[in-house]
Amino acid sequence: MNAGQIIVTILHVLISISMVVIVLLQSGKSAGLSGTIAGGAETFFGKNKGRTLDAILSKYTSVVAIAFIITSAILVLIL
Repeated sequence: MNAGQIIVTILHVLISISMVVIVLLQSGKSAGLSGTIAGGAETFFGKNKGRTLDAILSKYTSVVAIAFIITSAILVLIL
C-alpha cells in the first residue's frame, strides 16, 4: 500500500463513522395518526424550518453520504 491508499482508507473510515453518528443523532419520525398531524402542523407553521437541528443534520447527512460515495469510488479505482 502506498501513502495515497492509506490516506483515502483512513478518510473513508472517518467518513463512515461520522455518517453513523449523524444518522443516530437524528430524531425518529413519529408513528401513528397523532404523529402525522403534529408533524404536519409543526412543519407547516414553523418559522425556522431550515434552522432546526433535524434540518441541519439532514444536510450534513447528504454531504457525508456524497463524500462516502466518492471515497468508495476512489478506493475501488486505486485498490
